[in-house]
Amino acid sequence: MSRLATSFVLGYHGCDETIAQKAVLEGAAILQSDRSYDWLGPGAYFWESDPLRALEWAEWKAEIGGYRKPTVIGAVIDLRHCLDLVSREDVELLRAAHRSFLRVQKKAGLPIPKNSSPRGSKNRDRVLRYLDCAVFRHLHRIIDTLASDEPTIQPFDTVRGMFVEGGRAYPGSGLHSKSHVQIAVRNPDCIKGIFYPLNSN
Repeated sequence: MSRLATSFVLGYHGCDETIAQKAVLEGAAILQSDRSYDWLGPGAYFWESDPLRALEWAEWKAEIGGYRKPTVIGAVIDLRHCLDLVSREDVELLRAAHRSFLRVQKKAGLPIPKNSSPRGSKNRDRVLRYLDCAVFRHLHRIIDTLASDEPTIQPFDTVRGMFVEGGRAYPGSGLHSKSHVQIAVRNPDCIKGIFYPLNSN
């Protein structure tokens, strides 16, 4: 992670009301996602500085039958050792992991996963990030293995990425309506506090 960045950020997590209550009132841990198409690999997912986007996502989950009452909770997150993909150095590290992953897959005679869109989707963005997730997992395995032998090497606590998503904000714009920064928290100790945002529900 770029050491010029501050370490603490506010993240927002869209979930069902029952999950929110357990997290805020009982101290239950935020569920770590570990699906093969997660955008930033395994971790607890947060929208950085954007409770509205978190609510939109939770409402979408409710529409497809995932949540009964969409809710947003906030978290104070210490990024700690962060794979920050708005940092050129960290993007280069991920590119090297991709090259390594391709070599390993080819040597083992295994297929290379591809990012794709859900079947029947008109969305041109490939939101099922199978390749990206596999590369993140590969990088984490390498770092975790090296860290077990070399104490100066640290596993990544968090992963932070910026995504361009949605239609253009207005005709001719270079900005997009659903662009966002997401954080995947791999180390639960990085979550320093959970709260209900003001005026969020």
